[in-house]
Amino acid sequence: MSLLVVGTVAFDGLETPFGVRESILGGSATYIGMSAGYFIDKVNLVSVVGGDFPASNIDLLKSKKVDTEGLQIIKEGKTFFWKGKYHVDMNSRDTLDTQLNVLESFDPIIPESYKDCKYLMLGNLVPAIQLRVLEQLTVRPKLVVMDTMNLWMNAAMGDLKKMLKMVDVLTINDEEARQLSEENNLVVAAEKIRTMGPSILIIKKGEHGALLFGKEGQVFFSPAMPLSEVVDPTGAGDTFAGGFMGYLAQTDDISFKNMKKALIYASTMASFCVEKFGPERLENLKKSDIEFRRDELINLVDID
Repeated sequence: MSLLVVGTVAFDGLETPFGVRESILGGSATYIGMSAGYFIDKVNLVSVVGGDFPASNIDLLKSKKVDTEGLQIIKEGKTFFWKGKYHVDMNSRDTLDTQLNVLESFDPIIPESYKDCKYLMLGNLVPAIQLRVLEQLTVRPKLVVMDTMNLWMNAAMGDLKKMLKMVDVLTINDEEARQLSEENNLVVAAEKIRTMGPSILIIKKGEHGALLFGKEGQVFFSPAMPLSEVVDPTGAGDTFAGGFMGYLAQTDDISFKNMKKALIYASTMASFCVEKFGPERLENLKKSDIEFRRDELINLVDID
């Protein structure tokens, strides 16, 4: 089933206790697309890069079933760059540099062949850009999922609230859920956020798993995979979203019961991502790797 992903394709500079990468492939759409490509035959991507973006990275995306017709290349521009340094516990980081470059004037142009998408994943972007995507679609997708962050809650709350009324699923972390709802308790926060528009809310808690909130008090929890070594958590949340959307698109079933299965696959994919720098771990996965780890994840909470 057709999946459209809109987000960033970028260069990241990373410093973690396990090493340094001066410039590595990154961006929300990169992680989402590569993750979802393990579940469906084609992921349609819309983003923007500069003339400095190497053809080898585009070839990598294509090899992971990511269609790049919607990837704008501004030859005279430079690709979005972010640099961050992670603390020893890997749960917090400092942003050292942000260069918007071509992203500053990004106008997402949806190719005609993408406009009838059945599933839409809006990666973390300025809410006004996310809105621009929806305005171009000829038919409303079966499922619209959006990611956002505290930056837009501070700088673009008006547009963010408009977007919330137009999406089916919102994915955010626990800190962002508390800020958006102005509630400390996550159960109360989820109910309040759901009144803003999305019928489904996913609250990511990093190494402590993720919560899925549905209608009429429906709640499901997926644990995170305990790992002996976490090298780089940068793309974990986006890889999580790609696994979630990829599985839903593959099965074409958006019931809450099937979303619970999708959440397990989301956590599974995120657990792979953090094992290496950037999307390196996502480059050579096998379906058998994914299924084996999914079973391991389920066994963490299986008491039979």
